[in-house]
Amino acid sequence: MQDLKALVAEFIGTFALIFLGAGAVTLVNAGVGGSLVTIALAHGLTIMIFAYAFGDVSGSHINPAVTIGLYVGGALEGRKVAPYIIVQLLGAIAAGLVLSAIWGRQGGNLGATLANLGIITLPIAFVLEMIGTFFLVNTIMNAAVAGKAGHMAPVAIGMTVAACILMFGPLTGASLNPARTLGPAVAGIITGQYTQFLQLGLFIVSTVLGGALAGAFNRYFMQVPEVPAEAA
Repeated sequence: MQDLKALVAEFIGTFALIFLGAGAVTLVNAGVGGSLVTIALAHGLTIMIFAYAFGDVSGSHINPAVTIGLYVGGALEGRKVAPYIIVQLLGAIAAGLVLSAIWGRQGGNLGATLANLGIITLPIAFVLEMIGTFFLVNTIMNAAVAGKAGHMAPVAIGMTVAACILMFGPLTGASLNPARTLGPAVAGIITGQYTQFLQLGLFIVSTVLGGALAGAFNRYFMQVPEVPAEAA
């Protein structure tokens, strides 16, 4: 029963992150209102809120790169990795489809994370996403898993994402999360408004790699203490 609760929590949390985060991007892109700060806060606050709400249930990963990073870092049981990732991706896709139903074709790419190739190259986008995801998982490993930030850990985690969006959101969308990239992309593929399949692969690989590197860094170099999966 506890495993089922954790999976439901991951589905809801990931749905909320894409619905509110990508939804905020869609709002700004449509010219309805908001700014880069709006987008950063929509993502950061959602992550913070659900970390407080579901942190004791599932760890509130709401991000496959975080799940993989925590597994590599020794803070998550292997049997939980695949189920977590599956429900995270399903939650993201569901959110993308709901956004598509709300906005229709007026929603454009529904806040899909894409490299701004007028300013940067794809390799630079790869590196930025990998570094940002490394920062995120490193914060989680130290602030939450190692317990250094106590009850303020969700704030540190949410603000890490917000800070990355403020710095390179205009360059890549600052995904840091395969689910954040996949949800709007799937909805866009269905409507024919998303065709950047190379970038889809780039964002997934770079974020997973960044999360795994952070997990390995903290496990083998920083030596963040291992904890039971339920406390991760």
